Amino acid sequence: MHLPEPIPPSVHDETFAGVTYHIRGELVPELQIEVGEASVMFEHHVLLWKETQLEIELKKLPGAIKRKIAGLEFFVTRTRGSGRIAFSRDSPGQCVPLHLRQGEGLDVREHQFIAATDNLDYSFERIKGVQNMLLGGSGFFMDKFRATNGDALVWLHGHGNVFLVQLGDGEQLDVEAGSWLFKDPTVKLEAVTMGLKTGLFGGGGKLTWNRFTGPGRLAIQTLFIAPLEGVEQTAGAAATGGVAGAIVGGLLRG
Repeated sequence: MHLPEPIPPSVHDETFAGVTYHIRGELVPELQIEVGEASVMFEHHVLLWKETQLEIELKKLPGAIKRKIAGLEFFVTRTRGSGRIAFSRDSPGQCVPLHLRQGEGLDVREHQFIAATDNLDYSFERIKGVQNMLLGGSGFFMDKFRATNGDALVWLHGHGNVFLVQLGDGEQLDVEAGSWLFKDPTVKLEAVTMGLKTGLFGGGGKLTWNRFTGPGRLAIQTLFIAPLEGVEQTAGAAATGGVAGAIVGGLLRG
């Protein structure tokens, strides 16, 4: 198996899928996009600045109630018109651009999507296994992007540095449950728990990994910041106040 290699955090000035973009800075990078005919969708809290003539509007995602209970956004924001717009996330890391050709897809760890061209199918999937729920942070959901309407672009934020490994057919790699960023849909993901013996009073513990099986690409991030607060509060609201409580609570928190 080829060892994971770092994705260079170099400055990008590229055009793809009808969009020109620039990545500036290294510690907390800025993604700057020149918006024209192709609209861009994004999470509202990552917006850094925009030119005044460029308008934005809400876009409702499918499965809104299920997404909100899971602690996921059920609205994203998208551009309307033309102009420059810029995004960043509130943590050190890398902005990783991913080019998708027509028919290609991408599975992404939740809460690490920055922006994407608006011609993508954007859905989510629950990762099975209680280990991912309890020990892997909020990583029991993943975003799924599919280029079903022409070529498309997805930009992700990787915490820390991002490494990429190409898994061959049947090759496997165990990754700490919070440390993967994205994978190709052809890569299988499962939770694996290993018992640990401490030798003290016959006690032990458990260690949970995510096991990935190729073929396909797998990206690993060196710093993981678990977005647990929103998930825990939303789950509590759903338990005590029902679905409506979860949705209203999420809106009141912004």
